[in-house]
Amino acid sequence: MPSAMASIPGRQDASLANGVGGSHEPNAVEASASRPSSIPSHPLGVKPLGNRYLSAGPNARASVGSWAFLPDEMLAVVLEHVDKSDLLSLGATCKFLYAFCHPDELWKSLFLELPKERGQSLRWQGSWRRTVLALPKEREANVDCSNVFSDVLHRPFACTNIDLAQFVTNIPKANQMRRLDNLTYEQYAERWTEQPFVLTNCIQDWPVRSQWTMDRLLQDYGDVEFRAEAVDWRFARYRSYMRENRDESPLYLFDRKFAEKMEIKVGREADAAYWRPDCFGPDLFEVLGEERPAHRWLIVGPERSGSTFHKDPNGTSAWNAVIQGAKYWIMFPPTAQVPGVYVSRDSSEVTSPLSIAEWLLAFHGEARRLPECVEGICSAGEILHVPSGWWHLVVNTESGVALTQNFVPLSPKLNLLSEVLLFLRDKPDQVSGFARDIGNPYELFTERLRREYPEVLARALDLADRKSGRKRKWDTAVGRGDEEGATGFSFGFGGGDGDGDGDGEIA
Repeated sequence: MPSAMASIPGRQDASLANGVGGSHEPNAVEASASRPSSIPSHPLGVKPLGNRYLSAGPNARASVGSWAFLPDEMLAVVLEHVDKSDLLSLGATCKFLYAFCHPDELWKSLFLELPKERGQSLRWQGSWRRTVLALPKEREANVDCSNVFSDVLHRPFACTNIDLAQFVTNIPKANQMRRLDNLTYEQYAERWTEQPFVLTNCIQDWPVRSQWTMDRLLQDYGDVEFRAEAVDWRFARYRSYMRENRDESPLYLFDRKFAEKMEIKVGREADAAYWRPDCFGPDLFEVLGEERPAHRWLIVGPERSGSTFHKDPNGTSAWNAVIQGAKYWIMFPPTAQVPGVYVSRDSSEVTSPLSIAEWLLAFHGEARRLPECVEGICSAGEILHVPSGWWHLVVNTESGVALTQNFVPLSPKLNLLSEVLLFLRDKPDQVSGFARDIGNPYELFTERLRREYPEVLARALDLADRKSGRKRKWDTAVGRGDEEGATGFSFGFGGGDGDGDGDGEIA
């Protein structure tokens, strides 16, 4: 249905849901939560399609000639296959086509098709169009397209300008993520391995916590090239992009080789930049040494950047430490049906709206009402735990810097280790992050575990087989499970499979 959207109302209450057991300092989101959110005028004056019925003036679409038989959606698709010179020529014919040849997504695609050397030589001009054309902002034509009415053009612009405060504040009490001061490894292993939570007093001793401001990163690493989705840019250039861009989904700097590029040490050495928090205990993927899959990343992004709904790779858990800025998280347990997220039968493909803003506008209200929904803000100096298999969407509520690491926790009931083993064994086509010369990650992992944690591996494989309905050879030999109440040798260390409220076990 055509829209006549002029504004998206904001919430009036500026309070953030703080959860349990921790403190929360106000940030930019809280400060703006009480201000109504109004979508500004489109830079070309383009209006939503519904406004056409309220306008007494001419409709620019009447001037497109033979292009008129194409609906807006189809016209936008056709223009995705047009090169730079043809976009400029076509856009010069009338205001309607000028507006359709102007969106930055078209010019972003053209930029990404450039040879790397050419792309690197172009100075960022505040938009993809101006950058490709090497056109300073003050020289760009100011064409009035106020008689162009199109949801296809206006909706991405509206999504770019939504006020995040209306979505990330006023979190219902039932949804609030637990907030804790800190945990010991024993506490984490016994109770928290399968629960999301925020720790407010865990990373204060990290040197990067005080050193990594945006200005300091720019000063020390401005010439270092980092990966930001589809581009490899020097940090100085990415910082310019962060300050000014028109993207509905801003590029997210997400670099797994940052430690080598920045020449920093990670660990408990005297001159280390940071280290893995003790509370998460042993990381079983460490048995792989240099052959472990990609597992740690530097994350930098402007406000509105982030990740749409996904699960972390290879069945791993993760922690995400915010060094600067703040992030909003909305999460669901592994078996939840997340509104607006469609998963193939084998879980190999996930389809969801194209941008975070689209999902927030269309599905956030419905998702927030689900009993499984967990939400929270992770602010600077805090660290958030992502349990294995949990769906999560993350968005920066302000420009920020974070560090994240995926890991395989060791817990008494070994539920999460069994999930990783099942993933590596039964979904080899979905395994990611390993070097190409590692042909069978499952065999490699089990071989290394057998050397260092033989009894742990035996228990985890037993649990994995029972989850998948398989019988291990030993079970068959002793007749275990053939009839109700049958007994046989157990690899367990004590404690029934269903004991406690920690890892979800198979009874």
